[in-house]
Amino acid sequence: MDNQDINEESINNQEENNIQNEAPSEDNVTAQPSAEELLAEEKDRYIRLYAEFENYKKRTSKEKMEFFQYANQDMMVSMLGVLDDFERAIKEIAKNGNPSDLQGVELIYNKFKNKLTEKGLKPMEVRAGDSFNVDFHEAITQIPAPSDDLKGKIVDVIETGYTLGDKVIRFAKVVTGN
Repeated sequence: MDNQDINEESINNQEENNIQNEAPSEDNVTAQPSAEELLAEEKDRYIRLYAEFENYKKRTSKEKMEFFQYANQDMMVSMLGVLDDFERAIKEIAKNGNPSDLQGVELIYNKFKNKLTEKGLKPMEVRAGDSFNVDFHEAITQIPAPSDDLKGKIVDVIETGYTLGDKVIRFAKVVTGN
C-alpha cells in the first residue's frame, strides 16, 4: 500500500506541477496591440519624423544664408590690403602732391570703398581714448600712457579693423597705454 500511495502522490504532484506550469504560460502570452494603439504609435512616429525634417530644413536654410553672406570673405580680406594702400597714397599725395592727382586718387578710392561697402564691408569706428576690447581690437604694443585717463585704453590706431556683416574679418591694430 505504501508503494501505491507513493505512486498516487507522485502522479498528483506531477499534475499540480503541470497545472502550475500552464498558469504562467497563460500570463506570458502578450496580447496583440489593438488597431488604435498601432495607429497612435505610427502617428507619433510620423509627427516626430515630420518635426525632425522641419528642423533639418531650418538648419540647412540658416547654413545656406550664412554661406552666401560670408562666401566672399576671402576676397574681401584680400582687398583690404588694396584699400590700405589707397589710404596711404592719399595721405602722401596730400602732403606733397598735385591737387588734381589727389582728386583722381580719391575718386577711385571712394568708388572702390563704396563697392566693398555694398557687399557688407564696414570699417570699425575706433578712436584714441576708447576702451580696449579683445573682441574687436588687437594690441600691437603698450606704451606709457600720456595721461592717467588713457591707462588701459587705446592711445593710437595703427590699422583700421573691418567687419563683414556681424563678423570681424580684421581686428583693429592699436597701441594701448599702461
